[in-house]
Parts: sequence; structure tokens; C-alpha cells
Amino acid sequence: MVSYKKLWIRLAERDMKKKDLCRVAGISSSVVTKMGRGESVTTDVLVRVCVALDCNIGDIMDVVRDEMTANK
Repeated sequence: MVSYKKLWIRLAERDMKKKDLCRVAGISSSVVTKMGRGESVTTDVLVRVCVALDCNIGDIMDVVRDEMTANK
């Protein structure tokens, strides 16, 4: 599972809305909706967001281990 909490914080710090992210990164609102649900998106999407926000992937997302994978 992934968390995009860092992305939403970064957008708030830049006074940007999700629709602004769609415009500057060239991604669809459905992709942003998937990210809002913590769903996986393609690496291409992540790269577009990083380029648009001038940051690295670790600046916008975290991998969150659930209890099942943490105990392996």
C-alpha cells in the first residue's frame, strides 16, 4: 500500500489544488482520485508529478507496510 500524504501536504504548502496538479503535471483527475484513495499509479504518473513539483518520488509518497507484510 502507498500513502500520498506527503503530496497533499506539498500541494497545500504551494497553495495548489488537485486540479492545479492535473494541469501542471498533465495527468487526469481520475489518476488524482486514485492517489487520493491510496491506490497505485504508474511510474510515469509519479515522474510527471515530480517534474511538475521539482521534487523526488520520496517527497510525494511513502510505502506503507500492512501488518501481514510486516510480519514476513
